[in-house]
Amino acid sequence: MPVISYFFGIYIRMYQDDHNPPHFHIEYQGYQALMAIETGEILAGKLPSKAVKLVREWANEHQEELLINWQQAIDLKPLQRIPGADND
Repeated sequence: MPVISYFFGIYIRMYQDDHNPPHFHIEYQGYQALMAIETGEILAGKLPSKAVKLVREWANEHQEELLINWQQAIDLKPLQRIPGADND
């Protein structure tokens, strides 16, 4: 599963040909979660509240890029890297 962003120890990934709704996977210090791109809702898993806030803010700023990557993943095309909250 490609890493599309990394910041403050948080990995953001997307699967190719994944299920709806559009979402991404988050890994942080042994925690794992799925977050909806359009709403920022945690769909599955658990993260510390500070990580949720940080990822939600990042996802809101990069929603268009995330949705483009989502469509690329559905179409089995390469995904683009998205700058992290620490501007990597």
